[in-house]
Amino acid sequence: MDDWQLTAAYSSDLGQVRWEKLGAPDGEPLVLLHGTPFSSYIWRDIAPAFAHRYRVYVWDMPGYGVSEKSEAQDLSLDAITRVFAELLGHWGLTEPLVVAHDSGGAIALGAHLLHDARYRRLALVDAVALGPWGSAFFEVVGGHAEIFAALPLRVHQALVREYVNTASSRGLHPATLDALAAPWTDEPGQAAFYRQLGQRTEDPSFIDEIQGRYERIGIPVKICWGQDDTWMPEARGRELAARIPEATFHPVPRAGHLVQEDNPADLTATLVDFLRG
Repeated sequence: MDDWQLTAAYSSDLGQVRWEKLGAPDGEPLVLLHGTPFSSYIWRDIAPAFAHRYRVYVWDMPGYGVSEKSEAQDLSLDAITRVFAELLGHWGLTEPLVVAHDSGGAIALGAHLLHDARYRRLALVDAVALGPWGSAFFEVVGGHAEIFAALPLRVHQALVREYVNTASSRGLHPATLDALAAPWTDEPGQAAFYRQLGQRTEDPSFIDEIQGRYERIGIPVKICWGQDDTWMPEARGRELAARIPEATFHPVPRAGHLVQEDNPADLTATLVDFLRG
């Protein structure tokens, strides 16, 4: 991950959040959100492409990537949503473009619907937005996080690498897999991995709260979904699009849950058209 650096920091109630800004200072703001168990690294190729036209903001959520990880952290969707709403204020953004992947989708939606964050347009990529969500691994491990946290480190390392790799329909390049798994592969990372996974299983009430408000969304929404997503099937994306008044749906061929890795060209082209309006 040496070529992907987050040089700025924001002190939140959940610890230090690392972030970065790319592109022209006078460009229209565009915010990119990652999901679970990833980091802003998933945007490393797409963010620079948008930086030619936009002022792009990326960040690692508390408990993820290079942001602070600690035993006392509240990593619920509700808590991270509040941090995201604060960050928008810290950045001075009043109506940015937003693109959100996985649980980042729930956070972007929650900030908009519960904390009055305003966006000009919102794109959701294989987003956690309707229950139930997650893979079989997520359900089993998240429900027994304390047991898995006690695994020998080498066993945990193999487990987390296999889990992350299943997010790609074709399998991740070894260097990419190394980078995505790296935050979780030392002893503090192992504890953090099961902490965030365990807390994520306790979030259905948050999803219930926001999904009852989707009909109030009055901005253009694009929903992109990998057709080969085994974590959350394409049908879930189509259902989400049907619940949001101004949403349009785009299936991404030859892509699993990590569309950014499996078919970045299709995703980028679709987002370019949508964000330009």
